[in-house]
Amino acid sequence: MKLLSRSVFFAAALSLSLLSGCTCSRDAELAPGELYMGNGAEPKDLDPHITTGIPEHHIQQNIFEALVSVDPKTLAPVPGVAESWTLAKDGRTYTFKLRADAKWSNGDPVVAQDFVYAWTRLLKPETASEYAYQGYYIVGGKDYNTGKSKEPKLGVEAVDDRTLKVTLVNPTPFFLGLLYHHSLYPVHRKTIEAHGAKWTRPENIVTNGAFRVSRWETNKIITLVPNEHYWDRANVKLKAVHFLPIENLDTEEKMFRSGKLHVTNEVPLEKLPSWQKDTTGVYQSAPYLGTYFYWINTKKKPLDDKRVRKALNLAFDREQLVKHVTKGGQLPGNVFVPPGTGGLQVKPMLPTDLSRVAEAKKLLAEAGYPDGKGMPPLEILYNTHEGHKKIAEALQQMWKTNLGVNVTLFNQEWKVYLDSMRQMQFHLGRQGWIGDYNDPNTFLDLLVSDNGNNRSGFKSAKYDALIEQAGKEHNAAKRLAIFQQAEEMLADELPVIPMYIYTRNYLKRNDVKGWYPNVQDFHPLKYVYIEEEVKK
Repeated sequence: MKLLSRSVFFAAALSLSLLSGCTCSRDAELAPGELYMGNGAEPKDLDPHITTGIPEHHIQQNIFEALVSVDPKTLAPVPGVAESWTLAKDGRTYTFKLRADAKWSNGDPVVAQDFVYAWTRLLKPETASEYAYQGYYIVGGKDYNTGKSKEPKLGVEAVDDRTLKVTLVNPTPFFLGLLYHHSLYPVHRKTIEAHGAKWTRPENIVTNGAFRVSRWETNKIITLVPNEHYWDRANVKLKAVHFLPIENLDTEEKMFRSGKLHVTNEVPLEKLPSWQKDTTGVYQSAPYLGTYFYWINTKKKPLDDKRVRKALNLAFDREQLVKHVTKGGQLPGNVFVPPGTGGLQVKPMLPTDLSRVAEAKKLLAEAGYPDGKGMPPLEILYNTHEGHKKIAEALQQMWKTNLGVNVTLFNQEWKVYLDSMRQMQFHLGRQGWIGDYNDPNTFLDLLVSDNGNNRSGFKSAKYDALIEQAGKEHNAAKRLAIFQQAEEMLADELPVIPMYIYTRNYLKRNDVKGWYPNVQDFHPLKYVYIEEEVKK
């Protein structure tokens, strides 16, 4: 789904009170009925067509509403702006019926033309959206975005104000799930045309979700309040939601323990073992549909040689990484697609026994760098975050010990890091990818040559053809077999270094209700409430 930005891990001793459970206090500073959440990094923007990150999405999913929403327990599609929909026999044509009472936060009705405008804007080359490819499933989407078609001849039609017809290139089994992705949210045309790039500022922004932005103080707080024009306003229980960009996990955890936060973004790495012993129920850990990996810039020497790329992949121990460094129950990343995604159980990309180091040495020697001699130093780029630093340091040590390869570390603040990654100013670049929907395509599509989020420089007509073939395949078993072939191609070319499959570890007060663990970490706050406040 997105670049994963998490806050800075803190390495300090845990007070004895945590060994048997949380002694979290209640703080009078928390306003009744208002939710306070840690959100990691400061959001880059709230424009759904130009953002890529988790910190942004946490907010966007609550201020915008798509045609289709998700059940917070099951992740099954449920009505959003569209109260109903039908799929034609061809498997390609959806007709959505919009709610008569769907409105923007300024009171304007949400109409079918809003989606036509939004999706055209997403695909417009000038928008330069890194997620434009999410519109390639729509007829004409790719041609318009890539400049092959100068006019937006898209398979999106506003039949009338309340009827939207969408025609896809091929039957797409995950399309309803994809609709919940932020790139396909509607946007308010008059606001964008009036304010340009500043349309998302709190004094300007107009949205259609359960909440609206009322306050945004950079690097301090973003506050949402219920949207009084939202069609389901009567069932929104929270009075306000405060997102705090706390980049120091020590600070975040202390705020939680003193009662100043309801939910944290993470748990400090060094404190995970003790929090895992918590008996009060505030520690939360759940599977997460995501992969932590490094991009390999295949355009830079010596990384243009796949023998070097494979040597780097082989010469570190993923089992030891998750056991002794990350410690959060993560799975070793011997695959790129998380096991079980959409029913796919991919074969491991790499061997796990000790023979892998000998093979790595052999490959590096064949590439002209025996025991690392003559190999230019490599650099790992990561966004500032103590956890990312610890992982990079672990690989740095393993590569030096096993291969004789010298690696330096380089960190940047979130927004600068995003720009460096986009411009491919790195050798090895940290990335976390969270599935946009529960299907292998959301991971494997990332390596397609023209994907806006492909940071590897890897281009393969054969690989592209496999992903295109999977998109046209109606038989589920055959489709998964095609994806297996794509994963095997990645295992041969290795433009990435998968490290582990995520788990989600954070802290949540027990009085926060309507919040359910799920593999995509979706928690629409329209369903969330604070129990003691409701009882009052």
